[in-house]
This record gives sequence, structure tokens and C-alpha cells, in this order.
Amino acid sequence: MGIEFTIHAKDRLKKRKIKEKEVIEAINNPNKIKKEEGKYYIQKDIERGKIEIVYKKNKYIKIITLYWI
Repeated sequence: MGIEFTIHAKDRLKKRKIKEKEVIEAINNPNKIKKEEGKYYIQKDIERGKIEIVYKKNKYIKIITLYWI
């Protein structure tokens, strides 16, 4: 399944110094998943801390935003 980053999500990658490969790894192997109102909220522990990624899923995964928690 393909992954697309919104402009907002790409901006957050840069501002929060999170790498695309860390986001892809989190989506493929999350520590926690929650679904609310058609959006997925996944959490992943990475070397530098814990991230949460918000995305929608149809024919592909569309990353909406991401942040440190």
C-alpha cells in the first residue's frame, strides 16, 4: 500500500526533525493503534523518543500530521 505525505505532514517532518523512514517504520510496526472518526492514530517508540502519526487509509495511506509525545 502506498504512502503519501500531505504538505502539512512534510512540514512537520522538517520542524520536528523526524525522518520519513521512521514514519514508515512506525506505520509498518506500531506499538499502539487507535482508530477514531476514520483516522488512525499510531504510536511508535524510536531511539530518540515516542512519535504519534495521524493518517487516513483508503487505497493508500495519507499522513495528516505527526508529532513527539
